[in-house]
Amino acid sequence: MLYINGEFREAISKNTFDVINPATGELVQKVAKGGAVDTEEAIKVANEAFKSWSVLTAKDRYGYLKKTADILRDRTDKIAEILTREMGKPKDEAVGEVSLGIDYLDWYAEEGKRIYGDTIPASEPNKRLLVLRQPVGVVGAITPWNFPFSMITRKLAPALAAGCTIIVKAASVTPLSALEVFKALHDAGVPAGVVNLVNGSASEIVGAMMDSHMVRKITFTGSTEVGKKLVSQSAKTMKKVSMELGGHAPFLVFEDADLELAAEGVMASKFRNAGQTCVCVNRIYVQESVVEKFSSILAEKMKRLKIGNGLEDGVTIGPLINTEATEKAQEHIDDAVEKGATILCGGSRLTEGEYAKGSFFAPTVLLNANHNMKIAYEETFGPVAPIFTFKTEEEAIKYANDTIYGLASYIFTNDGSRMFRVPEKLEYGIVGINDPLPTVAQAPFGGVKESGVGREGGKYGIDDYLDYKYLSFQLNF
Repeated sequence: MLYINGEFREAISKNTFDVINPATGELVQKVAKGGAVDTEEAIKVANEAFKSWSVLTAKDRYGYLKKTADILRDRTDKIAEILTREMGKPKDEAVGEVSLGIDYLDWYAEEGKRIYGDTIPASEPNKRLLVLRQPVGVVGAITPWNFPFSMITRKLAPALAAGCTIIVKAASVTPLSALEVFKALHDAGVPAGVVNLVNGSASEIVGAMMDSHMVRKITFTGSTEVGKKLVSQSAKTMKKVSMELGGHAPFLVFEDADLELAAEGVMASKFRNAGQTCVCVNRIYVQESVVEKFSSILAEKMKRLKIGNGLEDGVTIGPLINTEATEKAQEHIDDAVEKGATILCGGSRLTEGEYAKGSFFAPTVLLNANHNMKIAYEETFGPVAPIFTFKTEEEAIKYANDTIYGLASYIFTNDGSRMFRVPEKLEYGIVGINDPLPTVAQAPFGGVKESGVGREGGKYGIDDYLDYKYLSFQLNF
């Protein structure tokens, strides 16, 4: 179903598309396939609803967001199961994603009360200068399949808190958890037109958003390639943009690090969501003196992973999203082996027995990785962990920064000075120091270089949904 102007309904075309469980290959559900006409209607009603939503008090908007969060909290287990069925991640990870998504609603319900302006000292005694913060207007949000619940609330919550209205285009492979967000918004009584969901043809839906003068901001999470196209298209109507794009995260392990902790860090970051996250480890740099010991520890931990359908008890890593994802992982491994890498464990798709109908891939560690391999500069988006080596701190920093991306990075060390010295030199928007999971609702998430523009999360995440308005008063005395 689509959700437009406070109603769940079919697409105008009556077309549908299939949602497939990547663990079993089975049909989960048919979903309405919207297009340009549906989107244009959603934009129109969002623009009309903006007139009343934008002038509500922060306290009133707080009430809607808080009620939505409470409803979703009561439905966590149900939504987590839906999420696992449509994209494959283990149920425990799905529960964690739903909880994080709710955190964004809770945070921005409160943060909307803290949208402050300024009084500026005037240059003349009979003038008074004020700066107001006001919502930008209608927002078009384009969200990814790898975190189909929390990426919606991370965009929707600050938009609504700021006073914007929104149209969400969810990923076509994972629209069902998105629908649950809108059911909760509906049940919370959010006024018609304020929030809208249009699933279906990406080219038609996004094209309608980009062409519309009513849509004043686009927020996107996805690949750098697509993000660049959207930025270019946004210039036609000078929209504000927030782009959370690709990453190629380095993970630096120094010889003074707690190697057990570092290996656990790799496991938590690299194999969460089967390696299908924009902040997961892509390149593991280990100081030469400890690479043998570290590799052995990591291999032992990998043997404990249980691969399977995310709905089954004890499963710690699920399938990749589709066959194309397994083919890319295999391509990167084959290229690396051809150029000198050694497979420590894993190395291929799993196709036998219970894995036959799904898109499962064996968690893989590659030793002797070098910078001529595709895996050194292309995002794999799969459970493949290449290990590189370095000799000095300067060399590690140089290797880490040698990429067009700048989203997340990680450093493991017990040297207190290095904990500050190295992160300050890393060209990344996020640095986890002995912390493989730095994402929280109250902190800014986003990158530098070709990993995007803008930030989501924390007090910073509401800024891109607000404009500055300067008021100059000349008074008579």
